[in-house]
Amino acid sequence: MTRRQHNLYNHSREKEAFFIAAKDMKNLFSKSLSKKKLAVISASLLVFITVLGLFLYEGTKKTVALTLDGQEKTIKTHADTIEDIFEELDISLGKEDYLSLAANTEVENNLEIVWKPAKQVQLIEDGKSKVYWTATDTVEEFLEEQTISLKEHDKLNPTLDTEIKQDMDIDIQRAFPVKVVVGGKEQEEWSTSTTVADFLSQQGITLNDMDRVEPALTETVTDKTLVKVIRVEKVTDVVEEPIKFAVVTKNDSSLAKGKQKVVTAGQEGLVSKKYEVIIEDGKEISRELISETKVKDKEDKVVAMGTKEIAVQVSRKAAPTGGKEFYVRSTAYTANCNGCSGITATGVNLKANPNAKVIAVDPSVIPLGTKVYVEGYGYATASDTGSAIKGNKIDVFFPSKSQAYRWGNRQVKIKVLN
Repeated sequence: MTRRQHNLYNHSREKEAFFIAAKDMKNLFSKSLSKKKLAVISASLLVFITVLGLFLYEGTKKTVALTLDGQEKTIKTHADTIEDIFEELDISLGKEDYLSLAANTEVENNLEIVWKPAKQVQLIEDGKSKVYWTATDTVEEFLEEQTISLKEHDKLNPTLDTEIKQDMDIDIQRAFPVKVVVGGKEQEEWSTSTTVADFLSQQGITLNDMDRVEPALTETVTDKTLVKVIRVEKVTDVVEEPIKFAVVTKNDSSLAKGKQKVVTAGQEGLVSKKYEVIIEDGKEISRELISETKVKDKEDKVVAMGTKEIAVQVSRKAAPTGGKEFYVRSTAYTANCNGCSGITATGVNLKANPNAKVIAVDPSVIPLGTKVYVEGYGYATASDTGSAIKGNKIDVFFPSKSQAYRWGNRQVKIKVLN
């Protein structure tokens, strides 16, 4: 027999005892009372018995304080267990519901019971979803209940203090490290699976109009993504550059042939050039000339070249008689010509002896050391050679370039004296 059945049994016996007592009293007074009085007494006795029975029945109920889904309520009950109470209240208990005491706990007077029904929520973690039942109050309590921890950079929606509601979606996006290069400088940031544009916005990285981003802003960021922000600038660079002057020559008959005179020294001009320069991450990528302005004109250098012929003074001595005579092609040189050492093939120092009468010869035609007489030059010694002196050709030595220029290139008669 259950406790509830036992209580009902006791109440029945109490009623039965009252009815027996009433019957005995009726028999006792039936003989002396009239039928009318007996009827009144009987009715009064019946009311008394009924009230007493109700009083006794209600008096045996237990008081229970309930908090049902946040609503407080106090009831009196003959229920034996907490589960019986919820059956009386027509509330079905789910296994995921929160109940402050076990369902099979026996009911005692002044018992306090808290019940919260479980709600269904959907947890979405990195795109994967799972359904849970929970009786927790907030998102934070739910995560603690499921032993789900959050790291510093993880993204949660809704927030931890949000109240749990039926069919709520809880979204967790796990953060991962992402390498990002901005203006050539590499750094590491944390991100959730989002687009490149959102990632840059989260990191507070702003883009200028000409900046380039790799990969594209619409691409999704992963843990293998390298985000590059190339800072691009377009600047104007103004540079002043010199204008080279030219050297202009003109003949001057008042100057001896071979002489030069600077008429105008010459001066560089100046031009201002404006360039459009593209710079990426601080390095110049391209430069385009967009305009130029002449600041100063150049002045060409003018050089006068002498053309006046001056007769070469020759020895007043008569030409020697005797000896082999023949014509040769002659040129002139000095000790300071390009490639000249100033020392002849026979060891004569022409720089130390500028007035020496020396000719360069082809030794197979005129042997070195030979004394000769050159028409228009005078007596000389074959003391030198030259790479260009071959065959019937000689090179006549003069102490100055002007004399050599005046001699020029001519055909002369030469006489070998020994």
